Amino acid sequence: MSDTRDQNRLRAQPKERFGAQENMIDLLGAIRELRAEATATRQGHKQITLDQWGPVTLVLFAFEEGGSLDDHKAAGVVTIQALEGELTVRTQGGEYRLLPNMMVVLAPNVRHSVLAAQASAMLLSVCLIDNASSP
Repeated sequence: MSDTRDQNRLRAQPKERFGAQENMIDLLGAIRELRAEATATRQGHKQITLDQWGPVTLVLFAFEEGGSLDDHKAAGVVTIQALEGELTVRTQGGEYRLLPNMMVVLAPNVRHSVLAAQASAMLLSVCLIDNASSP
């Protein structure tokens, strides 16, 4: 028996999308599909988890100009790779301007926020670790 939420899902359940031994992802195609989704943006962005395996999660974001992610942290290593546009990543330690093919790597528990100066796309990866302390 499925509930109404399942019938109204925008995408397949995560267990149906993840777990393959191999997964080839067309990032530009995924960005186009994400932008074409009928749902409204949240804080000026849409996102989709592309894959998740154990402690590793890959998330694609499509930002409108001025879109953002509020200040937050993750209990794992975070990479933010700009695919399109221009992004500003802010941490307590600095501010990073990311253009396409640039990335920033953050240690576990580094607070950060993201702001899109223009329509942009980014690939976020998070690798959770049991002990999120410094090496």
